[in-house]
Amino acid sequence: MTESLSSSVLTTVFSSLLFTAELSVRLVDGTTSCSGTVEVFYRGEWTGLCSSWWSIMKEAKVVCREMDCGNPVSESRGPLIEDGRRGVTLFSICRGNESSIRQCDILGEPGFCDGGYYHHVTCSESVRLVDGAGLCSGRVEVKSYQSWASVCEADFDRQDAEVVCGELGCGAPAALQGGLYGEGEGQTWDKEFQCKGKESLLLDCDTSDRENNTCLPGNAVGLTCSEPDDVRLVGGGSRCAGGVEWYDQGEWRIVGSFSDVKAVAAVVCRQLGCGSTVSVLSGYTTKGFRVHCSGSERALRECSRSYDHLPGLTVICSDLLVQPDIFLTDPMGGVSRSHQGPEMFRGYNFTITCSTQPQYPGGSFLLTFTGSNRTQTQPAVNHSAAFLFPAADDSHQGNYSCVYDNYVFSHNFSSESELLSLTITASPLPAFIIRHVVVLLILLTAITTSYLYYKPTRRQKRVNRVSSMDLYVNAMEMVSLSSRAEAGPGEERAAQGTE
Repeated sequence: MTESLSSSVLTTVFSSLLFTAELSVRLVDGTTSCSGTVEVFYRGEWTGLCSSWWSIMKEAKVVCREMDCGNPVSESRGPLIEDGRRGVTLFSICRGNESSIRQCDILGEPGFCDGGYYHHVTCSESVRLVDGAGLCSGRVEVKSYQSWASVCEADFDRQDAEVVCGELGCGAPAALQGGLYGEGEGQTWDKEFQCKGKESLLLDCDTSDRENNTCLPGNAVGLTCSEPDDVRLVGGGSRCAGGVEWYDQGEWRIVGSFSDVKAVAAVVCRQLGCGSTVSVLSGYTTKGFRVHCSGSERALRECSRSYDHLPGLTVICSDLLVQPDIFLTDPMGGVSRSHQGPEMFRGYNFTITCSTQPQYPGGSFLLTFTGSNRTQTQPAVNHSAAFLFPAADDSHQGNYSCVYDNYVFSHNFSSESELLSLTITASPLPAFIIRHVVVLLILLTAITTSYLYYKPTRRQKRVNRVSSMDLYVNAMEMVSLSSRAEAGPGEERAAQGTE
């Protein structure tokens, strides 16, 4: 009776332990304890997971958390099963905040798959970003003695941030601030990092004892890294137009979708910093692997994907045209520079030039003047246009900008330059004096040229004297005309009467 009772208890305990372990996961055959092939415990054995859909932001994030590792850095599919074992297809829906795969929504009974693909996951080992909007933002936490500790802002600088962003597979640091993503509930890291910015791992950096042993509330450092440069648009003449490609497993792969093409396009345009979606078409190629997005993801790698071949996507984003340039020139040296921008002397002519990079032929430039309804439009010739202003006066003072318009891909696109702030000021010398000086310089140049290039024969000397006299008379007439133009009508009549 006692033996029967003991056997029943042992059976119950064993069944309970088996149930607790069911659908737990592990990583095997990796370079670290936080990387490797995903295996799931099912029906008393460990076997590969060959789920068709997989997301680094959701399923992979849960696996990393269950393994007590940091952020998921990469995810890829593994080789075909070679040892004859069957894998398990797990139809699960994870939100990304679960502590284990068992807490995800499991749809029906797991099934066996023969000859499928395994999943490989690489998680960060000793650093993570938590409570952020995506994989590349959050509060910095470091693993210390099997627990996670937040880092004080005073112990962390931009070079440290560069190492963390690189370790997590993200781009360059974009924001670094204490309290940016709240306060950690656990302990605080008690060392100051002294990274040089080139280390592969944060814990490879040198550290020193903290000068102040306290970290005030609100000083837990938050970090935002830019998204990785793993998505591009090709064949459209612009970084914001073309077929979608994703850098995966060491090569650029074509991206396809089925019913949520607009959501995928929205994520692509957002990740590239190209504005919103203008159009999206299927048919770029027939070899794209399938991607599923909700449309709110910050980067394409946060979407789910499978390896079904679908037609690739061609996406056109709103910020198709690069920003044009605007600059000011003058032929008579009437421009001076200040901290507020260029200053133009009254009475001088000047030119505002608009230009853009040679993306697409044609188009036009619209020159706008802030605070006024005055606009001028010119066609883009060799990707530029020049707007001439004959004489500067106070009405020309203000802010100018160039707007480049072009009709491509059956849509109108435009891009606006930065503002050019122009100030009109008085010339240090009267304009008519400067004009006289210019005329005299022309006269001296002509006399010097005639003296150097004609032989000094008697006849040629006479011709030279006549030519020089003609040049002098013409120059004096230019001076006289310039003086009369500078003077008012009354002054001109008075001068004629005196003659």
